[in-house]
Amino acid sequence: MSTDTTAPDPIGIDDFLKLDVRAGTIVEAAPIPQARRPAYRLVIDFGAELGLKKSSAQVTVHYAAEELVGRQVLAVVNLPPRQVGPVRSEVLTLGVPDADGAVVLAVPERAVPNGVRLY
Repeated sequence: MSTDTTAPDPIGIDDFLKLDVRAGTIVEAAPIPQARRPAYRLVIDFGAELGLKKSSAQVTVHYAAEELVGRQVLAVVNLPPRQVGPVRSEVLTLGVPDADGAVVLAVPERAVPNGVRLY
């Protein structure tokens, strides 16, 4: 995980719009015992259009699995699936590092419908 604060090369708005970032609600969260670094297997509901998607998330420092259920998160939904240990991660759940590098989830400021797109 990078905490590099140097400015990245600029991209055009068309490049940004290629990313499909959606809000969803975590409906299941469970530890992944086989993970090299502590992580949870999340199942996230992105509404009728996208349905349920799985994600592997290294968010164990700040969140207990049981407190994640019902929480809304933001995730990139149009990246190819990636095998992360035993989990086929279908979406990239977004977060930012705290001062110690532990992940803090990126979340909507208030409740929004599942599946709405970030713009």
